[in-house]
Amino acid sequence: MRYLPLTSSDRAEMLSVIGAGSVDDLFVDVPEAARLSGPIAGLPDHASELAVERHMTALARKNTVAGDVPFFLGCGAYRHHVPASVDHLIQRGEFLTAYTPYQPEIAQGTLQMLFEFQTQVARLLGTDVANASMYDGSTACWEAIGMARRITKKSKAILSSGLHPHYVSVAKTMAKYTGDTLETGTPVLTDETDIDQMIAAIDGDTSCVVVQYPDILGRIADLTPLAEACHAKKALLIAVVTEPVALGAIRAPGEMDADIVVGEGQSLGVGLQFGGPYVGLMGCKDKYIRQMPGRFCGETVDADGKRGFVLTLSTREQHIRREKATSNICTNSGLCALAFSIHMTLLGEAGLRRMAGINHANACRAADRLAKVPGVKLVNDVFFNEFTLDLGREARPIVRTLAERGVLAGVSLGRLYPGEDALANGLVVAVTETVTAEDIETLAKALAEVLGEVLA
Repeated sequence: MRYLPLTSSDRAEMLSVIGAGSVDDLFVDVPEAARLSGPIAGLPDHASELAVERHMTALARKNTVAGDVPFFLGCGAYRHHVPASVDHLIQRGEFLTAYTPYQPEIAQGTLQMLFEFQTQVARLLGTDVANASMYDGSTACWEAIGMARRITKKSKAILSSGLHPHYVSVAKTMAKYTGDTLETGTPVLTDETDIDQMIAAIDGDTSCVVVQYPDILGRIADLTPLAEACHAKKALLIAVVTEPVALGAIRAPGEMDADIVVGEGQSLGVGLQFGGPYVGLMGCKDKYIRQMPGRFCGETVDADGKRGFVLTLSTREQHIRREKATSNICTNSGLCALAFSIHMTLLGEAGLRRMAGINHANACRAADRLAKVPGVKLVNDVFFNEFTLDLGREARPIVRTLAERGVLAGVSLGRLYPGEDALANGLVVAVTETVTAEDIETLAKALAEVLGEVLA
């Protein structure tokens, strides 16, 4: 039975109460040019379920499946092997249907899982504490900037030129409504990061410095001098990690005295998923925990002395006066956090380090091979599993041509930074454990052919 509970008289009564003559009057603020004047051209009014399935299947077959071709895309979303057991376990009914653990007495399994997740994230990021997840990496980055403002009572944030431009875009959008001043820049196609420039820019008005590790070009820097410079001016250092697998091989930002560490957890357990949903990671020093957004799961004992789990420090808009809330995030990415935690558990510390080692070794082989292609220059020779190439000519059309030939070669910097001519030749290549020696050779040969055709 169709669920349409309102009668015509019901609608007429509601319109009368609000002073509207018709339903159309409710949309007067929508520009007329943006309204449909009739059916959408080419879209049938209705179709059978079977017909729709066939049509959508035919459209889906036009997509290039990541696992079917050599795949070198990265820049914040990475293709890793996710064990089948991860998907099997997250689809158990008690996990899949649980929405949010408001009633701890009947949500002990969910709360324990989130407690374990927090422990894993804190150890991974090198922080004292971590929360029960954020929505994704970019919004976690902004929440960290807002957190720094509350702690320092200052509102100028310095964003590294190596920070992912999508993360910068989110921060700029939110800063319009908070009054934060953001100092930003664009990266340069060199192997040098902008650590020294950021240190020089810190002053008494700076609330925080935000740096990506490894950065958008794959470069890795020691964050310790930057942390010291921030603390000398009573500012906070925020580190952003878009590839958590890297922390199986390189020092965690928290170990270099970063105050807040945020990131995207997609690499572990979650999969590419057409761009989402993903899971944001956030950790910080213990002294800042009460300014941390999101929710926390804590461990306690009940009246009988048995171990139990509870939500704690929930200073969110759902629980306290809105103007006193540390964040408007009112839940967490529970299922994605579970997938992350299961994958981490299956790997263990030794497995994560081994996986990171395979990633790095594959990336080194790919960088060495691609650097031998005539006209190609390796920009940074220090990296984890992602590096940047200078193709000597605009990368975007070359990437499109390679895609037409069945090779997803990487992300062109011209796509990330449109209008920045100095970056147009840059190509960011990501290499994970899913990339084979054959894939690398296929990319190298295809790139040589396309560049040769361009030169001819």
